[in-house]
Amino acid sequence: MNAPVNSFDAVSVSVLPPVARFNLRIAPADLSVASKAFGLDLPGKIGQGAKKGDRAAYCIGPDEWLLHAGEADQEAIVAVFDAVRAKTPHSLTVISDRELTIGIKGSAAIDLLAVGCPLDLARMAVGTAKRTVFDYAQIVLIRDAEDAFRVEVWRSYFPHVHGLLEIGVTELSVGL
Repeated sequence: MNAPVNSFDAVSVSVLPPVARFNLRIAPADLSVASKAFGLDLPGKIGQGAKKGDRAAYCIGPDEWLLHAGEADQEAIVAVFDAVRAKTPHSLTVISDRELTIGIKGSAAIDLLAVGCPLDLARMAVGTAKRTVFDYAQIVLIRDAEDAFRVEVWRSYFPHVHGLLEIGVTELSVGL
C-alpha cells in the first residue's frame, strides 16, 4: 500500500545494469594513445561525450575521463592500458563497484532532477556529462536524450539520492 512510486506517465526512475567503469587520468597531449587503447576517440573538451558500440567516454576534467564498457571487457581494457603505461604515463582506476547508475526517463525528467541538482538542465546538450551534486552527494550526470538522463552516484550515497528521487516522483505524480 505504501510502496515507493518509481514512475508515473511523465517520468520513470530505474537502477541500470552494471558496466565496466573506469576513471582515466592522462595528459591531454597523450589523448590519442588513450583513444587507441580504449578503441574510441576520447573527447577533448570538458563535458563532451563520445560513444561507439558499448563503449563511452566522458571528459569530466582537464585531464580526466569517465570510461564505460561492457562488463566482460573490464580485464582486457586494464591489460591494454597496462601495456602502454611504460611509454605513456597515466592512471586508469577501475571504479565499477564504486558507483551505481540510475536512469531517469520521461517528459518530467528535468523537473525530477531539479529536486536536488542546481544545474540549468535545459541548457545541457544531449551526449554531454557534468560532474555536479544532487542534494549534497557528488554525481556525474549524463544526458542521453532530450528526456533521458543517467545519474552516476557512489554506492554509499545511493540510498539518499534514490530516496530523494522516489520522493520527487511521488510529488510530481500528485501535482506538487
